[in-house]
Amino acid sequence: MHRIFNKTFSLTHGRIPAFLAAAAIIVAAGCTKQSLETTYSRQEDRIDSYITSQLENNSSYSVVHNHGSNRLIISGGSGNALEAGGTLTFLYAGYVFSGSSLSASGLFATNNRTIAEEAGWNLTDADFSDKEVKLDEDELLEGLYYGLEGVRAGEECIVIFSGKYGYGNRHVGTIPANSALAYHIWVKNVSE
Repeated sequence: MHRIFNKTFSLTHGRIPAFLAAAAIIVAAGCTKQSLETTYSRQEDRIDSYITSQLENNSSYSVVHNHGSNRLIISGGSGNALEAGGTLTFLYAGYVFSGSSLSASGLFATNNRTIAEEAGWNLTDADFSDKEVKLDEDELLEGLYYGLEGVRAGEECIVIFSGKYGYGNRHVGTIPANSALAYHIWVKNVSE
């Protein structure tokens, strides 16, 4: 028998002292956190590689980085830039980002009839109407909030971010936990 912190335990009878159990939980949580950070870091590396390849192949594209979110601008818009509290009307296609392309197999939502038809996809917004949202941190995923900030009417872009700025460790619909996400966005209108 050994006495530690006024607790008696026996190493030969398989009982584990409370402080060792707590230490094991802390170590496991630290490993899990480190593993998750490694996952997000790898996702961000794949996002950077994807953006770099798109910029190299399309000289008219540009990119905006904002608080962990990346907006690859395919074609610029005009008028006022979307600011916090402003309203955005748009079409979109949401993908689980695998790292090399946006593919129909990663599509999880769209209100763009063309994208749905090309993907042979039935599960979508029922009427393919334009989506309208207010740029509000409480309404949008963090990655979307910062990715959409600054868009202009007429802009076409892809907003990409790691799972850290998406749903995190939550599994949502067909989206696995900790997934990097990409949203192809066609901006119709921006208003204050």
